[in-house]
Amino acid sequence: MTDADFHAPDSEEPTTALDHVTIENDDAPDECAIFPYDASEDELMTAWISAYDGSFVALESMR
Repeated sequence: MTDADFHAPDSEEPTTALDHVTIENDDAPDECAIFPYDASEDELMTAWISAYDGSFVALESMR
């Protein structure tokens, strides 16, 4: 797959701004919680992604 094979559709819709926080756990790997920047407290209960050490790769390695 090349960059030419992937093209995100052009859209006038705004993208969602994301924020993150690192959660340090004593008895488990630390985790990074990623969530919408302007999420309400109720939305934060369900609108998040959790990533652990080892879940990340360099962008260049995926191109």
